[in-house]
Amino acid sequence: MKKLIVAVALPWILQAQSIPELFDALKSHAQVKSDMMQVKKSEVQKSMVESSLYPKVDLFASYDNYNEATGMLPVAPNHLLNMVKDQTIAQPFSNNIYRAGAKFSMPLFVKSIYTTAHKAEAMQKSAKAKKRINLLKNEALIVSSNANFLYLESLKKSLEGKEKSLYETQKTLRIKVENGRSPASSLYKINDSLNEIAIAKNNIELQKKKVISSIESLTGISLLKPVSMQEVSSFSKGSLASLKPLEEKINADRINIKAQKEKFYPALFAHGSYVFSSAKAYNNDKDINEEYGNIGVVLNIPLLEVNQYDAVSLAEVELQSSEVELEKMQDELNAQARMLEDSLPLLENSLQLHTKSIENKKKLLEIAKINFRNGRLSTEEYLRYEDAVVAQEANLYKAEAIKWQTLMKLAVIYANNIEEMVR
Repeated sequence: MKKLIVAVALPWILQAQSIPELFDALKSHAQVKSDMMQVKKSEVQKSMVESSLYPKVDLFASYDNYNEATGMLPVAPNHLLNMVKDQTIAQPFSNNIYRAGAKFSMPLFVKSIYTTAHKAEAMQKSAKAKKRINLLKNEALIVSSNANFLYLESLKKSLEGKEKSLYETQKTLRIKVENGRSPASSLYKINDSLNEIAIAKNNIELQKKKVISSIESLTGISLLKPVSMQEVSSFSKGSLASLKPLEEKINADRINIKAQKEKFYPALFAHGSYVFSSAKAYNNDKDINEEYGNIGVVLNIPLLEVNQYDAVSLAEVELQSSEVELEKMQDELNAQARMLEDSLPLLENSLQLHTKSIENKKKLLEIAKINFRNGRLSTEEYLRYEDAVVAQEANLYKAEAIKWQTLMKLAVIYANNIEEMVR
């Protein structure tokens, strides 16, 4: 019984009732999680660079077998002379030596590490900006797809209205044909028009499947019907904020050039070790244990590193490539934004004109129906009036969908908050 209740309730659970619900579903879906992983990846990369500033400590243990007695540690000459004179003293030389200990190293001053950390921070900003822009793109796609869904549903209702009208005409015409008052060809024309409506409705269902699939791929929700939408506010014009990820990447590329050049700078490192050695002395076979440690600093000064010059050149080419890409995107988006902004008032005007035209065409259709019933209008002429109403309604619904799509494209270009634009 419980399984049956779940099976019946599941479609209702997964059915969104509003655009905000679809947006919430998007944020928990794989599309957004993928971008979140990229942000986390950039955070880990930054942490890895910063971690290289900390000491590196290793523990070790080893066993070595030598074909000649080898020193367990350096021995001062005066101490060695005393050992040679007195063979009862175990000398720190052996063919088999066991060692254990620890060693450390750490950078004291490596300029390129700090700059590379700065670059990683810039890349992290780029990843976060890209995550936000991708979220806006997906939200815009949801709104645009839902607008298409609304268009298809409205078009279907318009066709169903025409279908109902033709069925009523078909009944009247059939009686006239049976009474010999109208030719049979008139009935065939009505039937053919009804068949065309069935074909159009079938095509609409195919298009709806694509729209539903598009929304489901982003949200995991399979809509049974489109959700209602209301424009709360229009787009806000400003800078081309959708280019923020690329701008942050260019900043990172500039820092990368600096980091590559800084690898030619001297670098100062600290290092040290402690070793405990155990063996049997080669001179009297006595057990001997020795401890040995050191600590120091090393100054590395690069003199000739040809591959590093190539690394600098590669970093410069990457920066130039990103700058060219930014310039290209700016030109494309500026042109697209101007075109979309100019089209909005035209679309508003189209909506008003289509609405007025539909009112007129419906009035003409009512007159045509009366004339057709009275035999003063041919079947072909009557059907043209029916087609004209549906065609104009289709134009209206299509213009509404295009307006939504235009607003969403502008919202993405200027990185507006879509959730505040649509309810």
